[in-house]
Amino acid sequence: MSIAQAFPTMERPSSRWLLLGSLALNLFFVGIAIAMMVRSPAPSYWDRNVFVRVERLAATLPPADADILRGEIQANRAAIESTQTAYHSAQDSIHDVLRQEPFDAEAMRAAMAKTRAARLTSDQTIQGIFVTIASKISAAGRQALANWPPGRKPASDKRE
Repeated sequence: MSIAQAFPTMERPSSRWLLLGSLALNLFFVGIAIAMMVRSPAPSYWDRNVFVRVERLAATLPPADADILRGEIQANRAAIESTQTAYHSAQDSIHDVLRQEPFDAEAMRAAMAKTRAARLTSDQTIQGIFVTIASKISAAGRQALANWPPGRKPASDKRE
């Protein structure tokens, strides 16, 4: 009789559980990987174009208020386009300065100052138009503007 026959083989039950646990963990990770590949990215709600954002905003307003919004935006379209174009070209000038070799810090500061001024002009133009819009639309429309984007809690709910 050999020594191998003298001691009967004892199976350790813990090795089975270890194998089963490892298999379960691997399946879990494979499932996560497949879910990440299949999942589509969330749609972007940001657009540089003011007119695109205004249309998204108008879709959440009561119909009569949406018409007022669109009418005021259309009446001031030239001013909005002008300030928006100036702001976007100022932003692009920052990108251009960053791409230059050698880098010029003073040109960067000047481009940023130009962008700040263009942004201020653009904001003042759009905000002035929205003051006019807010004075013409219904209380429900003003509430929808105050709660933009959709699903946002009113400020009174945030304080609690």
